[in-house]
Amino acid sequence: MFIEKILGHFSSDLAIDLGTANTLVFVKGKGIQCNEPSVVVIHRDTKKTLAVGTDAKKMLGKTPADIKTIRPMKDGVIADFDATGEMLRYFITKVHNRRSFISPRVIIGVPSAITQVEQRAVKDAAESSGAREVYLVEEPMAAAIGVGLPVGEPSGNMIVDIGGGTTDVAVISLDGTVYSKAIRVGGDKMDENIISYIKRKYNLMIGERSSERLKMEIGSAYPTDNEQRTLEIKGRDLISGIPKTVTITEDEVREALKGPVTSILDVIRIALENIQPEIAADIVDRGIVLAGGGALLRGLDMLIKEETKLPVVVAEDPLTSVVRGVGKMLEEIDLLKRVAIY
Repeated sequence: MFIEKILGHFSSDLAIDLGTANTLVFVKGKGIQCNEPSVVVIHRDTKKTLAVGTDAKKMLGKTPADIKTIRPMKDGVIADFDATGEMLRYFITKVHNRRSFISPRVIIGVPSAITQVEQRAVKDAAESSGAREVYLVEEPMAAAIGVGLPVGEPSGNMIVDIGGGTTDVAVISLDGTVYSKAIRVGGDKMDENIISYIKRKYNLMIGERSSERLKMEIGSAYPTDNEQRTLEIKGRDLISGIPKTVTITEDEVREALKGPVTSILDVIRIALENIQPEIAADIVDRGIVLAGGGALLRGLDMLIKEETKLPVVVAEDPLTSVVRGVGKMLEEIDLLKRVAIY
């Protein structure tokens, strides 16, 4: 009985990538059990939570006046504390498939630029959701571990983690961050730029989901082939007020994404300019690894390669690299204690 209790105690440990766009949950011994949008829907009057995750995202932009759709994470940090707590509680309960469970140990990936106040908010939200112990790990470090970089060796490893709210660039050596720089530019900023571009060029107002679809289906950072991809998109004409459809080309989406992509390139250049010569030599050999959902933007690796003249590799399954990294730390507590920031 005692042994069963101990086993149950440890099997409840979780690793969470609390992202601006998606929240992923890794359960010790089981792998990734949850990958859903970071969205919560509540009733304005009763404050009751009506939906979380995938079901909530389907309601974005389609709710009546008495129902509110919240994205509790903004630019990689908590924008709505109560909604974040509800979301964490929902995901923790979901992966355990039961209402009452032993309070788990939770490791959460957070942006490297997070302030102490924001760290405390993340920790409090996790504790209010039933966590026994909460550890915070910087996302670039978690991503580097998740993609299998030799972070403990005395050699420089450069990772660029492009998430929904932030882009983190870090150079890692000997289980520590030699240099890191984060900007609040990521997938959300790309979506906003697409919305603004289409509004400006076509006088057409489109929603977040349409913008995200354009980015994912025909978006690119670099001309990858001769084929010109197009996509029909529906929205509201700002002059007549009537819904209409326009056909958007890959070139137009690339033009819309120019601002965020340039910001990402700039932060990579700044990082390369600020590292020691010995580490720079390692990066010339090893190259730059791209992780996070933004790494999936077609041609981004080719553009960075052309601009920096360094090898660039997109991690295998970049969307899950952070949660796989924090998941490995559930198995290796010594590693966790070396790299945890809080």
